Amino acid sequence: MVEQIHKFKTDDEILLCTPYGGGHINQTFLIVDKTARQYILQKINKNVFKNPESLMKNISAVTTHLKKTTKSHREVLQLIPTHEGKLWLVDEEGEYWRLYQFISDSICLNLAKTPEDFRQSALAFGEFQNKLADFPAETLVETIPRFHDTPNRYNFLKEAIKNDSLNRASTVKKEIEFALEREEYAKTLINLHKTGDLPLRVTHNDAKLNNVLLDRDTRKSLCVIDLDTVMPGFSVNDFGDSIRFGASSAIEDEQDLSKVNFLLPLYKTFTEGFLHSCKNSLTKCELEHLRDGAKMMTLECGVRFLTDYLNGDIYFKTSRKGQNLDRTRTQFKLVSDMENIWDKL
Repeated sequence: MVEQIHKFKTDDEILLCTPYGGGHINQTFLIVDKTARQYILQKINKNVFKNPESLMKNISAVTTHLKKTTKSHREVLQLIPTHEGKLWLVDEEGEYWRLYQFISDSICLNLAKTPEDFRQSALAFGEFQNKLADFPAETLVETIPRFHDTPNRYNFLKEAIKNDSLNRASTVKKEIEFALEREEYAKTLINLHKTGDLPLRVTHNDAKLNNVLLDRDTRKSLCVIDLDTVMPGFSVNDFGDSIRFGASSAIEDEQDLSKVNFLLPLYKTFTEGFLHSCKNSLTKCELEHLRDGAKMMTLECGVRFLTDYLNGDIYFKTSRKGQNLDRTRTQFKLVSDMENIWDKL
């Protein structure tokens, strides 16, 4: 990657290039030049993102729009161009690279240490929605086609049940029944969009706490990161993804379901922060279906985990036997919890 970094407009000669972060998709490196300026160099995973050029055009368009209303360079990702003026590099082997300015004095949390940490992520994603409310979402490319098309996820599940390649279906009858009982519900948001009630928005599609940078000293939200899945979608799904990830009492693959509970106070904390930053950018329909976004993203994720378990754990990384099944069960437990307090949501 030394050859690649020299093709970008860094301030001075490169002193350090080292692997950075815990991401599983792209290869990421921390770069430091002689002026002590820091950068993030990434090689885009073409196995996951089949059209890297469209992905980069999405990121460029969205970050350019965000810069119009930001007060500091720390509030939005800044792409560093190549010496030829391009915002990404294609090397001799056809691999795609990009360089970001490093956002200094920031932290990234995998788990909220306090409710305020969770609220700060809500403020960040709400502001993301508000600042992009006037952006023409339909001009963006779907970097992963039909990513949050929940009915289509059900099609994959039913195909996996039918094929039953590892003879696992008979051991997860309860989980399959739980999912299929909610198949009709899974069409809710798609149907609202088809009738024109639920608008397309610029959405992050991985709206979790660990994709928000916080200021190291103040712990206030700075910037939404990891924009690879920015594409047209539903605002309520971004809201729901955050809730699925952050309003649970347990980790995603917890084996003891007695430890898995949906935390209403954290749901309330996030909702208040999200709506505060969204201001008046959401429609009445979006406001009415925020809770559906929370339930839908949790249900969809459970369906995806169950599908992968039936198919032999070929999509989600696993470190032990039955991990995807445990992930399925935690998501379905959270769905049940939400249904039990639906009116409170």
